[in-house]
Amino acid sequence: MNTLLPPPNSSQPVIDPTGRAFYRHGLTLLNDAKVPFLVGGAYALECYTGISRHTKDLDIFVKPGDRDRIIGILVNAGYQADVTYPHWLAKAYYGEYFIDIIFSSGNGICMVDDAWFENACRRDILGVPVLLCPIEEIIWSKSFVLERERYDGADIAHILRVCADRLNWTRLMDRFGAYWRVLLSHLILFGFIYPAERGRIPDWVMHRLLALLADEIRGAPPSERLCQGTLLSREQYLTDVMRWGYEDARLQPTGRMSHENIAHWTAAIDIKD
Repeated sequence: MNTLLPPPNSSQPVIDPTGRAFYRHGLTLLNDAKVPFLVGGAYALECYTGISRHTKDLDIFVKPGDRDRIIGILVNAGYQADVTYPHWLAKAYYGEYFIDIIFSSGNGICMVDDAWFENACRRDILGVPVLLCPIEEIIWSKSFVLERERYDGADIAHILRVCADRLNWTRLMDRFGAYWRVLLSHLILFGFIYPAERGRIPDWVMHRLLALLADEIRGAPPSERLCQGTLLSREQYLTDVMRWGYEDARLQPTGRMSHENIAHWTAAIDIKD
């Protein structure tokens, strides 16, 4: 169990009494039922960086096999709940407030597994003792959120600025695996954002990732026309797969999503124009 955290901050995201009571009750119910879960989102970000963000949701991360049990616990307590997206997300509601029950990621890559729990940190959230998502998994999952309307790169830069010396860099690189270019891109941006802080990234990490890049440059490009942009945005690369003939990297067997998953995820896009 990882217990290395920055010193605790006295502030937590501002929330009114109704939302606070709902979240405290939900967390207490899950603790009492001894069902494993982790707290992420704005509450974890505040614990790791001190940045408070007012939200009307609480993110909990669970293993896929525990999803329905958690939904049942919250429904039995009188809350509404549904499986919003079968490949990664369920929700429980109380008025305008909701608990996101996350068991993977929108692109299907960052599935919650035992390692999330083995490397979690303990902390009180809203006065309830919980486990926080590990820093490595937060960086991993946020690195792929590069939508036009939501970009999590700033969160990653802030986490690295505060927590770089606490990271298990080997484990983080293992999480990215074949998607190491995504990690490298965020680390390069970190050095641009914070020139005086770039030494926080270990030299050996940059050398290893740049060596992978050099090897890739020396090799021939793959012959298959694959678009991995869909792993970064569910909307911005639809033209590539729908009109330009690229294969969707989310789709099985390359990715973890089915045609039905992708269709459902795409249909939910808020078309503003």
